[in-house]
Amino acid sequence: MLGPKMTGLVVCVAVLAVASAYGVLQRRRSGRVRVRGRDDGKRLGAGELGAELGERATLVQFSSAFCAPCRATRRVLGEVADLVPGVTHVEIDAEDHLDLVRELDILKTPTVLVLDADGRVVRRATGQPRKADVIAALGEAV
Repeated sequence: MLGPKMTGLVVCVAVLAVASAYGVLQRRRSGRVRVRGRDDGKRLGAGELGAELGERATLVQFSSAFCAPCRATRRVLGEVADLVPGVTHVEIDAEDHLDLVRELDILKTPTVLVLDADGRVVRRATGQPRKADVIAALGEAV
């Protein structure tokens, strides 16, 4: 039988192990561009975005004022939009568009949606995406 001090130590070690595993999983998923079944069939237009859709695709970024990764994401998406003809980058302040955030199930910022020319959501990323991943996701939209 373990004493009270030993039991407390075992509990602390178990909690640290679970928290560490959760942190590793979250870090691996953050920024990955993936397809989500919930987005299937959702369309966004100029009315919801406050800007015109890109001729070939649109990168929609949901940001918030004090989000450090949002600034880096803005830079990456701007570079991709400049690099790929017909692609537009639109940034939306999540706090100012809460109805749209709820409708699209945006849970954290930055969240990036890749829209095709018709405004259908084809890909989604949460966290700061890598430039190569964004370019690859555009391949599906164009």
